[in-house]
Amino acid sequence: MSEAERGWNVARRLREAARRRPFRPAVVCAAGRDRSGRARYVQLGFAQLDRESDRLARGFERVGIVRGTRTVLMVPPGLDFFTAAFALFKVGAPLVLVDPGLGRRNLGVCLGEAEPEAFVGVPRAHAARALLGWGRGSLRTLVTVGRGWSGHRLEALRDAPDPPYPIAALDADDVSGIFFTSGSTGVPKGVVYTHGIFAAQLEFLEELFQLDEDGVNLATFPPFALFDAALGVTAVVPDMDASRPASADPARLVEAIEDHGATRMFGSPALIDRLSRHCQARALHLGSIRRVLSAGAPVRADIVERMRAVLPPDAEFHTPYGATEALPVASIESREILEETRVESACGGGVCVGRPVRQVRVRVMEIRDDPMEVWSDELLAPEGAVGELVVSGPMVTAAYWRRPRDNALAKIRGPDGCVLHRMGDLGRLDGKGRLWFCGRKVHRVETAHGTLFPVPCEGVANQHPEVFRSALVGVGAPGAQDPVLCLELEQRLGAEERQRIADDVLALCAAHETTRAIRRVLFHPGFPVDRRHNSKIDRSELARWASERR
Repeated sequence: MSEAERGWNVARRLREAARRRPFRPAVVCAAGRDRSGRARYVQLGFAQLDRESDRLARGFERVGIVRGTRTVLMVPPGLDFFTAAFALFKVGAPLVLVDPGLGRRNLGVCLGEAEPEAFVGVPRAHAARALLGWGRGSLRTLVTVGRGWSGHRLEALRDAPDPPYPIAALDADDVSGIFFTSGSTGVPKGVVYTHGIFAAQLEFLEELFQLDEDGVNLATFPPFALFDAALGVTAVVPDMDASRPASADPARLVEAIEDHGATRMFGSPALIDRLSRHCQARALHLGSIRRVLSAGAPVRADIVERMRAVLPPDAEFHTPYGATEALPVASIESREILEETRVESACGGGVCVGRPVRQVRVRVMEIRDDPMEVWSDELLAPEGAVGELVVSGPMVTAAYWRRPRDNALAKIRGPDGCVLHRMGDLGRLDGKGRLWFCGRKVHRVETAHGTLFPVPCEGVANQHPEVFRSALVGVGAPGAQDPVLCLELEQRLGAEERQRIADDVLALCAAHETTRAIRRVLFHPGFPVDRRHNSKIDRSELARWASERR
């Protein structure tokens, strides 16, 4: 390896994979359908992806995208997305990735905060940028993927093949990207990723899930597929709208799995629920899948059980816990859920998300809403009690992009100088060292008689076979809130049937200490949820809805 290629740059991992297995497919993407309705695919091998991103890196440099140039990448999942992303890594230009499911208003806010200097996007993204003024005061370089817009065309930037591009030698603290992803509260914040953080995440994911280079991953969340390419694993992007994976056609997911013999997949709980119901109804068996990962929201035990039923007996189904700011934090395998923890979840214990991964420390802090500058063990909640989860480790990000107030609220300086991240989640540790998730801190319900935590309460209500999902909200001022349990049913029912279900759920609640204070149930036709995963419930909107029905 040349001196220029040493350092922390994540693009080195792609080059290493290209040397080890040059002709193995790196990225396979759905590209329409043939006359018979079968999926068509395009692909790049690891050597091809390395070579194509080399060519594009030279082209980017030529038009002014160089080391340190903050660059928006707004391109649908496909070969151009992967080649452009690794080209930007190679030149040392931080990626600005904004989840397209955030909506136009939030997109504008995020891009305004990021102040990007370059914009690489499809014509539709450029049209929205021009119309809505995204990055108007900071953008200097525009690159269009496809036809029909001003600026440089991506295709014209692919320089002729040359010796391997000299990958920028970067330090661990150099910024690799600013990632705005769909949060459950407020406008998303830009999480600053360094190349050191990226490297640590790769190491943890590789170890935790025993990734092997012969595996094939069904990539329903394309940014995660960048991990696959860096780890030497084939990523298959199926025929679906990546901005709305929960609405993906499950038949097309099965098609992609079978077409390529996918051995593992990642999906939000809503996507896994949809896929497993489809397979169960048609007696389909996903025989090639050996490992499933589902994250982004709590995964109910019934979804885990249904998905396991369509997998081979020796397959593993992990539900890792973490956030964009700290990933992964903990993980649990499905057998432990089904054989042990689901019983406690059904009784109001919360959702078990497993044991912390190696080198990650989880602390449970007393619930408080004020900033904390320096950590002290005096902040710890009593053993076994519910509190705010605070994590530290090599994969914990240090800051949000230009958000000093949010940094003050979320980051704590540790005694050894490390950064501790306040997850904004509530939870507890049990006697076996397992972490139990109890909901977001901002969603706790503070009544005159004590505090209720949403996920434990919802775990009780979700046991009813006719309840699709539930959400606990508080109506009124904190300290005197009325706890209201909102229910979304599996199917539309009449008033008499709904009353029966309400009585059943209230009886369930009365049987458990966690939920005994709940006296009111409301039925909602379809919960407001995050646009991307359809899993994170907008409890603030539900609370407003419930308050209008007092």
